[in-house]
Amino acid sequence: PPAMLYHGTASRFVEAIRAAGLLPGARKHVHLSSNLETAVAVGARHGKPVVLTVDAAAMQAQGRVFYLSDNGVWLADVVPAGFIGFP
Repeated sequence: PPAMLYHGTASRFVEAIRAAGLLPGARKHVHLSSNLETAVAVGARHGKPVVLTVDAAAMQAQGRVFYLSDNGVWLADVVPAGFIGFP
């Protein structure tokens, strides 16, 4: 994956993500984008958008696996809070 990925979410979810990291919820994987614009659009679907950064390079260096879907979305099983940059 690119060294940095993005995750768009609604502002109301930020504190839960800060505590537990990004979890897949009802999905099989956490969805991440390689560009800021897509992350903003995704976050806006759920409320006031917030874009989190994900240090994919550090995650990969620790052996965490990423997948690239056919539609260009990067996927991870989970993203621990320590790899997330918050605004």
